[in-house]
Amino acid sequence: MADRIVFKSGVGRICPDCGWPVAQCQCSLARRAAESVPAKVTAKLRLEKKARGGKSVTVIDGLPDNAGFLEELAGDLKKSCGTGGTVRPGAVELSGDVRERVRALLTSRGWIVKG
Repeated sequence: MADRIVFKSGVGRICPDCGWPVAQCQCSLARRAAESVPAKVTAKLRLEKKARGGKSVTVIDGLPDNAGFLEELAGDLKKSCGTGGTVRPGAVELSGDVRERVRALLTSRGWIVKG
């Protein structure tokens, strides 16, 4: 059986494929950047309130897991809605209930919006 490191003190879990710490895994970054963006994107909108201290967050989910695409989309949506937000793998989160604004912006891009 081959010896391989799966945990290192001070660093945490180690990726079995590339050997980097899981937080800086090189193979997952390559996969995220490499996923292509389809011509027809289907986005799922939802409002989350649980585990957020009673504050509302609009989540746009079901997006391609492409880092550049998600960063650009998040920047456009945050600027258009005048709110803060963040990028998660395959999703964009925006502060507040801005579902109607986001729905109009995404449909104007020719996307299918559910929820």
